[in-house]
Amino acid sequence: MSGSLNKVLLIGNLGRDPELKSTPSGQSVARFSVATTETWKNQSGEKQSKTEWHNIVVWGKQAEIAEKYLRKGKQVMIEGRIQYREYTDQAGVKKTACDIRCDNFVMLGRMEEGGGSREGGFSRGGSQDFEEAGAPSPAADGSFPDDDIPF
Repeated sequence: MSGSLNKVLLIGNLGRDPELKSTPSGQSVARFSVATTETWKNQSGEKQSKTEWHNIVVWGKQAEIAEKYLRKGKQVMIEGRIQYREYTDQAGVKKTACDIRCDNFVMLGRMEEGGGSREGGFSRGGSQDFEEAGAPSPAADGSFPDDDIPF
């Protein structure tokens, strides 16, 4: 295989509500953090865990959807790519930050908990909802009929 791939898939919980801003040209951009936690047992059988924090950046219509529907603590799946940026801090020191540039996101969890909502809860390549994406609609309880599941 020639070429390269920069792809990230995260499932975690929002560390803060998205902060929506606009660029001078009017493009929307939202930033928020997502925490992922890994758990394991050490050699003594004691439970251990480590939480990693990821900076997420979302652009365009998806940024507006994120700001409207995503809330601190809610579970979300983020699909995107790693981007590095350089900046100078207040002390004049040059630093590098790692961001996840979100291409798609899906709110997870039950609808009454603010996840899986059909109004902006499914975002893929823009602001498509279930019907626009050609996906089957869930039943009132949030489940899908078995014959509509593509796997």
